[in-house]
Amino acid sequence: MKEDFIKYQAQTTPHPLALEVSHATGCYIHTTDGKAHLDFVAGVSACSLGHSHPKIVAAIKEQAEKYLHVMVYGEYAQQPAIDLTKLLAQNLPKPLSKTYLVNSGTEAIEGSIKLARRATGRSEIIAAKKAYHGNTMGSLSLMDYEERVKPFRPLLGDISFIQFNNPDDLGKITEKTAAVILETIQGGAGFIMPKDDYLKKVKKRCEEVGALLILDEIQPGFGRTGKLFGFENFEVVPDVVAMGKGMGGGLPIGAFTASEALMDLLMDNPKLGHITTFGGNPLIAASALATLREITETDLMSQCLEKEKLFRRLLNHPLIEEIRGKGLMLAIVLKTSEIADRLVLEAKENQLILFWLLYEKRAVRITPPLTISNEEIVKGCGIIIDILNKIKD
Repeated sequence: MKEDFIKYQAQTTPHPLALEVSHATGCYIHTTDGKAHLDFVAGVSACSLGHSHPKIVAAIKEQAEKYLHVMVYGEYAQQPAIDLTKLLAQNLPKPLSKTYLVNSGTEAIEGSIKLARRATGRSEIIAAKKAYHGNTMGSLSLMDYEERVKPFRPLLGDISFIQFNNPDDLGKITEKTAAVILETIQGGAGFIMPKDDYLKKVKKRCEEVGALLILDEIQPGFGRTGKLFGFENFEVVPDVVAMGKGMGGGLPIGAFTASEALMDLLMDNPKLGHITTFGGNPLIAASALATLREITETDLMSQCLEKEKLFRRLLNHPLIEEIRGKGLMLAIVLKTSEIADRLVLEAKENQLILFWLLYEKRAVRITPPLTISNEEIVKGCGIIIDILNKIKD
């Protein structure tokens, strides 16, 4: 399988991990050689309830027997999408009440940018340095990492950058600004948390100049930080919230939510202000609905905070400089990038799945399914500590 994988499927790096997957259940990915790999990554935060969760599988099977795609987004009333957007509205603070369903997190960002320009009549979008919002052209334009964006220029125009957590940069937000877009917790930069009421200060400045605040919840979203959305930890409500990844229970989905007044601007002048064929797909909406119900109707979110304490207690080692993040969105920062590389690769050989972050080369991602057990946490952390002990010696 690996040979055909390399030959026929387009690759994203010269050296993919290339696990040959047989099946996946709970917090384990099983490979064709019969090994079970404990998953501390959850498809990069996408599999909120682990693999093949019975409620998600049941919802998918039930919907598959009724109908799949029937019409482009927004033309027909379909129960799974209606129920999903209604439940989202019930669990979001006002005025966030109307949701546009799309196919991925990066499309949610694209739609949010368009909505901000349509709503304000302005063009400038301000993003944070070391941000990551996706890889389509609009989302890529919000990245200041020249090594990654240079080969694809020219990108979207009128983009400016500010330093995350630096209140001195807020003066760059002016009456020319359509929107400020920030990750609630910076992911690729190393799981950087907002501090000193930073998000509240940004929102206040946006209100002063008539700009919108867009918060990217694609990674923190859906319970991972102990709240359904990360911004709920910081007493701020964005004008637009973008989501994806963990929303779909392992299927591809994204969405952006705003007030009814804002979102209705995409209906007219021009009509079809945003359009997608497969957004709101009934099969995927059914999976996302089952995921959202399970997260909101159980104690999984509060468990995240208890499990964070366990991770922090167990991952105590001289080669670990700090642990960043909140809940089950954690990054262990090692002393060097070489140690981080060895940890990820040697963990793979010990049937533990870890992964890197985009900008912070010393960091290793720990974003397991919310359903991970304490016993599985102890097992995985033991593997990490054993590897670090060997590296240290």
